[in-house]
Amino acid sequence: QVQLVESGGGLVQAGGSLRLSCAASGRSFGSYVMGWFRQAPGKEREFVAAISWSPGNTYYADFVEGRFIISRDNAKNTVYLQVNTLKPEDTAVYYCAAAAGFGQLARKIDIAFWGQGTQVTVSS
Repeated sequence: QVQLVESGGGLVQAGGSLRLSCAASGRSFGSYVMGWFRQAPGKEREFVAAISWSPGNTYYADFVEGRFIISRDNAKNTVYLQVNTLKPEDTAVYYCAAAAGFGQLARKIDIAFWGQGTQVTVSS
């Protein structure tokens, strides 16, 4: 069993930045690829980024366009999402997730675990 707890969301002005954190616990989390999704009001949950625990390969959705950076700290069992140059359309609940591979996360299939989400609100 893996537990995922997100934090770091909040209200920020357009152009600002936030660092979201996902703390993972559980005896087998090292075997999963970790990812971030987001869900805006009235829209489907969409893939944002993913990272493997080792060696830290990363994969991003096309819309990220270099504004977001996913990273991890193995010693703290934590995955981060640095979100920069935020736009009002980035407003959403951001979720952490774990799956067996990048393909599962990118296609949002066979997601093994979800966090509870953290709200990001960007004002114009």
